[in-house]
Amino acid sequence: GPDQWHKNYPIAKGRHQSPIEINNKEVHYDRSLLPWFASYDPGAAKTILNNGKTCRVVFDDSFDRSVLRGGPLAGVYRLRQLHFHWGSSDDHGSEHVVNGVRYAGELHLLHWNPKYSNYLDAVRRTDGVAVLAIFLQVGKTPKPEMKRILEEINAIKTKGKEAPFPNFDPSILFPKSHDYWTYHGSFTTPPCEECITWIILREPIIVSSDQMAKLRSLSKNDENETDLPLVDNWRPTQPLYFRMVSASF
Repeated sequence: GPDQWHKNYPIAKGRHQSPIEINNKEVHYDRSLLPWFASYDPGAAKTILNNGKTCRVVFDDSFDRSVLRGGPLAGVYRLRQLHFHWGSSDDHGSEHVVNGVRYAGELHLLHWNPKYSNYLDAVRRTDGVAVLAIFLQVGKTPKPEMKRILEEINAIKTKGKEAPFPNFDPSILFPKSHDYWTYHGSFTTPPCEECITWIILREPIIVSSDQMAKLRSLSKNDENETDLPLVDNWRPTQPLYFRMVSASF
């Protein structure tokens, strides 16, 4: 489990690890933080897959066709993939925690900095990757836009399954408010490289209990193996150490 990762990946015990707990009392409002903008080309969406750890949608990142800019970022970052983290029940599942609250899930849109020659080079740099994180909160009026992803779950039930997923603009998943927290951190899966500028949206999007159950219906095993539900794919919070969490609001 996560507490053993550092044995193979020493950086997992580093001082810029993610996720963290965001505590209002320790957050610094930064008036210099700009609004962020995403311009995504729906034609860049390629496939949806179950890699045994999450449900992932993959995008064409061979040129600047779907990009994130502004906010705390210098320059544009290319969208590479999005994926989800969720729990075994609706009362937990997000990776980041806000004032003691853990949401039912968390969506990560992963972008990399094309000033580096390729993605693998970018993950070795402190400004190599930007992740836009959106909380999933169970409520009565679920966001209809989530349906498109969840409709494909049956096609990728088991580990290694992949299905075409054309013509999708992930910006339909954004909440109304673009207020955000930002800090410097890491991937939340091994090797946990400390290369990420996190942009965590304050406003969650609403999902239904049924939608969360759909994610939990995925299996972390191959189709010829015992069905083990893919749940609790979130990493516990890591120490903040000396880092500053800034807020745009």
